[in-house]
Amino acid sequence: MQKTIFVVDDNDTNLSVAKEVLKPHYRVLTLPSAEKMFALMEKIRPDLILLDIEMPEMDGFEALGRLKENTSFADIPVIFLTSTIDPAIEEKGTQLGARGIITKPFSEPVLLDLIKTNLDK
Repeated sequence: MQKTIFVVDDNDTNLSVAKEVLKPHYRVLTLPSAEKMFALMEKIRPDLILLDIEMPEMDGFEALGRLKENTSFADIPVIFLTSTIDPAIEEKGTQLGARGIITKPFSEPVLLDLIKTNLDK
């Protein structure tokens, strides 16, 4: 059975690109906000989440914190997506429990490798 990946990003182009890259390998559901992600998680539990950091309303850090507080979702691997290269962001993401950070625009082989590594754990 195909693994399910949620891609959460407020940018439609980023969602389209990620879906095109991932759909040959995974079941991909794209969501424009963390709020919509949490609503869908009441019905579908993803195997991995690609989560944009910079989003309106609820950013990726807050969303990851909420995931880690919920025992039903705390073990789902989360990989951050960001357009900002900043060691402080990487450090904060790691401290919160992110399994990796991918800089946008992302490299397809790097993204697929990081996903595979986290799904094989």
